[in-house]
Amino acid sequence: MTPAAKDRVTNDRVKDRAVKHQIEERQIDELRQTIRHHEHLYYVLDAPELPDAEFDRLMQELKRLEAAHPELITKDSPTQRVGGKPAEGFPKVVHSRPMLSLDNAYNEQELRDWDRRVRESAGNEKLEYVCELKLDGMSLALTYQNGHLLKGATRGDGTVGEDVTSNVRTMRSVPLSVPASVLKKGGVPADFEVRGEVIMPLLAFERMNEDRERQELSKFANPRNAAAGTIRVLEPNIVAQRRLDFYSYFLLVDGKLYPEHHDDSLKALQTLGFKVNANHRLASDIDQVLEFIAKCEQLRDKLPYEIDGVVIKVNSTRTQQRLGFTGKAPRWAIAYKYAARSGTSRIEDILVQVGRTGKLTPVAALKPVSIGGTTVTRATLHNQDEIDRLEVKIGDWVMIERGGDVIPKVVKVISDKEHPRGHKIFHMPERCPECGGHVVRVEGEADHRCVNTACPAKLRESILHFAARSVMNIEGMGESMVNQLSSRGLVKDLADIYELNQEKLLSLERVGEKSAANLLREIEQSRKLPLERVIYGLGIRFVGERTAKFLSEHFGSMDALMNASVESLQEVDEVGPRIANSIQEFFAEPRNRDLVKRLGKYLNFKGEKKQRGTALAGKTFVITGTLANYSREAAKKLVEDAGGKVSSAVSKKTDYVIAGEDPGSKLDKARELGVQVIDEKEMEQLAKAK
Repeated sequence: MTPAAKDRVTNDRVKDRAVKHQIEERQIDELRQTIRHHEHLYYVLDAPELPDAEFDRLMQELKRLEAAHPELITKDSPTQRVGGKPAEGFPKVVHSRPMLSLDNAYNEQELRDWDRRVRESAGNEKLEYVCELKLDGMSLALTYQNGHLLKGATRGDGTVGEDVTSNVRTMRSVPLSVPASVLKKGGVPADFEVRGEVIMPLLAFERMNEDRERQELSKFANPRNAAAGTIRVLEPNIVAQRRLDFYSYFLLVDGKLYPEHHDDSLKALQTLGFKVNANHRLASDIDQVLEFIAKCEQLRDKLPYEIDGVVIKVNSTRTQQRLGFTGKAPRWAIAYKYAARSGTSRIEDILVQVGRTGKLTPVAALKPVSIGGTTVTRATLHNQDEIDRLEVKIGDWVMIERGGDVIPKVVKVISDKEHPRGHKIFHMPERCPECGGHVVRVEGEADHRCVNTACPAKLRESILHFAARSVMNIEGMGESMVNQLSSRGLVKDLADIYELNQEKLLSLERVGEKSAANLLREIEQSRKLPLERVIYGLGIRFVGERTAKFLSEHFGSMDALMNASVESLQEVDEVGPRIANSIQEFFAEPRNRDLVKRLGKYLNFKGEKKQRGTALAGKTFVITGTLANYSREAAKKLVEDAGGKVSSAVSKKTDYVIAGEDPGSKLDKARELGVQVIDEKEMEQLAKAK
């Protein structure tokens, strides 16, 4: 073959590959559009058109094509909802506009009084109300930039939440992107924010608790707690399995509600592809609102999710602005709460449950009673103080309410001829019913707690805390790994972590040689960490990262800390009577002392005594932006060595904000609150002042 012929063949092959690439690129794009369409039908409209097997086939084909052309993978591809390594905690996020709670009305008169106040404040303006179901879940804010999901954040304290974007991406009812044509159709700019409620449907809740029961894990009390707990799980794969749902109810642009009427906002959200609850209506007066409330109360038992009332909002955003806010809630909205469902039953016994933090909760074992369509056999009594206040005895007849419509609780004792009083008085145990460890009650607190770190009820959370990035930094020891290690009995206390080997790890599900070797390497590296990390890792109540550091610097060794008196503990910076008593109670438990002794074989129990400066004592700093001569950690160390404290969020209690290049929203917050802003040179001067 001549050189010219070879060139023609080569060129033809290049052209063929280019054509094939273009064809597959179109296939990928068309597949994504098809899958998004069917996801929307299934997860948003509840109107699936494809069998699950056919949908799965489309998804597998898309994965195959993307694997062949990784350069074509985009963040908003349906295959990218779950990916990457588990998170190591959630960064803080400042909301564009506070996520406020609502005032409540519990009866018709309270709602009419609210309506009267609104009309008086609105003057001659025509009023309309939008009524929506009050979903029993967790508030969430989603930020979109150029039509793509940028960030998902929890409500937090209303001003600052947690960045849970990786988990939000797993929720099929949350669009990863909104096409420009759809934004145009909805009349919404490319940068916008959506707020709504994360819920766990009842069917998903029941399945999840069945799975947890099979794994011998504690069950969630109700769908609301399950949704809130799930959205903060550090492994997106687990979040995806639990099938959370998202209903939107607010649309914001530039931090302001958009457009001018709330009912138009709901229509725009639907156009953009978000799930909007179908049970809402526009009402012209309070009588129509009450009709909607009565109608929805009849629907409650038929709904596939929990509700606890109806939210009523003034429709016009201009009127909303005129009405304004109280200290914590908008004047233009209110939540009408349905009455708690109640019934009567007899307490046959009082049991004690031990929670993940060691908290002991007394629970009434009841003669079965039907409340709101659910058979109730258990009801919480909260704590010993509540039992004493109600004067509850075993054998009493009591009124039970499903507080928040889900968690049954004892609200009062019934005493008459038909309901004679019981005679057996209950007292909280002195020993933990799970492990036999010491039970303590801190003065001034209502709760009793088990202080044994190795208590089976506490073990899983103790391990997760110990392995966290800011503690012993054992990457790979996430929730699924810890669940297996604890349920198989391979880790019965924290010291057992250092006795794991490849053989033990390979006996677990979904653990191969590489992942086992990686985890063992992480465990080995954790042995070198300083004493302060070990103290923090023990999980002593009230002892956080900062206090652990002060304890390490003051005592210089674990032995000295273990044997310290309450008086000597209170000599440590920021350690008062409550923290000192908690530390002493922890080390007074023999099981904890045995655990620490075992940990001493593997970990660093010696520290360097250090006297901190006092130039910045009592002062709180926040760092924002990039400093020229200091890393974030180095700046933090400088401040703390001079006796100061570094916080992650700006508040009225902040004394200084240290601003570098490209400062974030913390600088705006500082200016808004009148907090003094300084640069790194001024930081150095303050730290060195005498």
